[in-house]
Amino acid sequence: MSIGRVTQRMMTQSSLANLQLGLGRLARVQEQLSTGRVINRPSDNPTGTTASMRLRSSVADQAQYSRNAQDGIGWLTQVDSALDSVTTAVKRARDLALQGANASASGSVAREALATEVDGIKAELLSRANTKYLDSPVFGGVTAGNQAYDASGAYVGTLGDVNRRVADGVLVKVDVDGPSVFGNGATSAFAELDALSTALRAGDQTGISNAINTLNSRIDTVTSARTAAGTRYQRLEQADQTASDAKISLDNQLSTIENADLAQTTVELKLQEVAYQAALGATSRVMQPSLLDFLR
Repeated sequence: MSIGRVTQRMMTQSSLANLQLGLGRLARVQEQLSTGRVINRPSDNPTGTTASMRLRSSVADQAQYSRNAQDGIGWLTQVDSALDSVTTAVKRARDLALQGANASASGSVAREALATEVDGIKAELLSRANTKYLDSPVFGGVTAGNQAYDASGAYVGTLGDVNRRVADGVLVKVDVDGPSVFGNGATSAFAELDALSTALRAGDQTGISNAINTLNSRIDTVTSARTAAGTRYQRLEQADQTASDAKISLDNQLSTIENADLAQTTVELKLQEVAYQAALGATSRVMQPSLLDFLR
């Protein structure tokens, strides 16, 4: 049986190594307490780091879905406001047509006044047709320009759906096609108002009667478009709430993995401090720091 010789150098190296281990454990707990996290680098917990990265990716996705839904809500809010004004304007034009059809208002001066107001309604309708959200016309489709209709009332937008992704594989249309609301060319709302204005000035009762019918149809068209936009608005609100709830749930899961328990970490810090102080005391008694102490 061989007996190994324990030298002072071996004791010193062993003591220093143990002290370094104790100091490392103390520093790790101090870092956790100062950052509030148990995972500060991948090596702290490789498995937890992998789960944390996946959760963070999901949190980012839900946050983006929520932002997309809020942006879509902004689009449809502008759409609803514009269509509300359009409905009011078209109803007013129909009322003017009804007044023009009244025999008592058939005087040229009265008809001219009615026609002038119809011209004003047309200008207002054209302005509403070019309603913008963040410099994009909400009735212009996917156009890169800043107008859906030009001054003559012709559609200059580009037909196409402006969509927002509000969940995995879920797209919601946030714009309204201008031609589906205002029409285009000879069948547009602007052409209908021009026809009404011309009929009022000429006292053309047949033309006024036809204008009343077309304006009634236009009101129905605008109402249908507003209803459809309102339905999509509700979908976006629900999607925003769903994404927000999912983000909160994922944040809680991430907190469980990454965040430190304050009370537990504080207790562990005190234990490591006591252990390190004890190790320092024991090492100071074991190690021989000088030749004089060795000779004693």
